[in-house]
Amino acid sequence: MTRERIPAAQAATWSGIAGNMTLAVIKAGVGYMANSKSLLADGLYSASEAASSLAGLFPSKSVQNRNKAHRERSREHSRMARPGITVLLSVLILMGGLQIAISALTGLTGDDPGQSAKYDHALIAAFAALAVREAIFQFQYRYFRRRNQSQALAYAQEHRRALYCSLTVLVGIAGSMAGETMGIGFLLYMDPAAALIASCFVLHKGYRMIVDTVYGSLVQELEQEEALDFKETVQRVYGVITIEHLVAREQEHDVTIELVISVNPRISVLEAQEIANRAKTLLLTRFSHVKEVQIQAIPYDPGYPYKSNHELPDHEATLIQ
Repeated sequence: MTRERIPAAQAATWSGIAGNMTLAVIKAGVGYMANSKSLLADGLYSASEAASSLAGLFPSKSVQNRNKAHRERSREHSRMARPGITVLLSVLILMGGLQIAISALTGLTGDDPGQSAKYDHALIAAFAALAVREAIFQFQYRYFRRRNQSQALAYAQEHRRALYCSLTVLVGIAGSMAGETMGIGFLLYMDPAAALIASCFVLHKGYRMIVDTVYGSLVQELEQEEALDFKETVQRVYGVITIEHLVAREQEHDVTIELVISVNPRISVLEAQEIANRAKTLLLTRFSHVKEVQIQAIPYDPGYPYKSNHELPDHEATLIQ
């Protein structure tokens, strides 16, 4: 079950990264050729979303390897690599957002902000990108909602900010296009004004990436200590052999736990699900700040050269403690 879900989760994440990067390239390319500062800012925001998702992939690499020593080394490398990569991406995003903000202010103070601009091309690109972004969101949100309700809620909140940014850009381009068509001078300033607002979204995104990285480093030790309590609690459940993976995520004052346990491979899927439900109920009952628990049960594999549970006689107990 876990071997199927982990690649599916990575596929959903990578599809979002690829989609956002494609949209970023298209928006930035069309915005540059059409001389639309707001579309350039929207492209940078799409790139920042892809960068944020890419930085979040680093800790999950160590879960795939079952060798304990290699897994611990991979976890340590991930803990060291993720803050550096995230800070580097955040600095690049902040620099890009600041550059666009300066360019937008220059356009607002100029005499002809819409000089040589092709707002019709920019409007088509902005509208098409908004439709594609919404399609990507619907695909990912439905997957995250089946897998983790809190993760789906956090993703919806991120999408709401991206939607506000894209709608601001769309209104700015449409306003400047209307001003160019009807000869209304002050409407031409709507595109650089939208670019200035979109750059604020970009700067906020880069700032949040840095804050989340620093905050995550500060609470890492506390989370590890609390994770030991979670593991000790789950290990008391009859039928749980080992805990393969445990991640506790804090959102505001609530904690979400993702847990992978191993059970006897001789038992049925229904029995494995009952064991997982007992562990979930125990965690929710004992820890009041735990609001959601996602548990996956996989067959226990002792590995070579140990004896396999498949070799047990038929009269052996089906649940191993």
